[in-house]
Amino acid sequence: MTASKEQFLDNPLGTKTTLEDVLDAFEFLDDWEERYAYIVDLGKQLPAFPDDERTEENYVHGCQSQVWLVHHHDEDSGKLFLLIDSDAIIVRGLAAIILVALNGKTPRELLATDIDELFEQLDLFRHISPTRGNGLRAMVGKIRDIAAAEAA
Repeated sequence: MTASKEQFLDNPLGTKTTLEDVLDAFEFLDDWEERYAYIVDLGKQLPAFPDDERTEENYVHGCQSQVWLVHHHDEDSGKLFLLIDSDAIIVRGLAAIILVALNGKTPRELLATDIDELFEQLDLFRHISPTRGNGLRAMVGKIRDIAAAEAA
């Protein structure tokens, strides 16, 4: 079974859970232990990822953990919808933050989004390991490559 259009469109990350929600939560939560718990909870919102999509083509290289990414370009709206999964709980949460920021945007909107500014606002790179940071950059890089190909 490959990912259906409904699986992409039913993803709450970027629609029901917004970037403003994440920024508000980070501002409200006082310490990084609470923020880590919140990140893990965000990861629990990731929709089911079809097992048959766990292929080399969908694998995100550069991550410490195993990460897979698939996309759907909706012809009607022109928007890109993304599904991401990982075998690591914290990486699932970091992927959820990426989806909140980038899911459901047109390729041009996605490419214009300053994701590094978001990571800076959340102070993520100071609080995750360098290898997790590299993985975060690898996920964003693959998404940007997809957006650039769809925009062309």
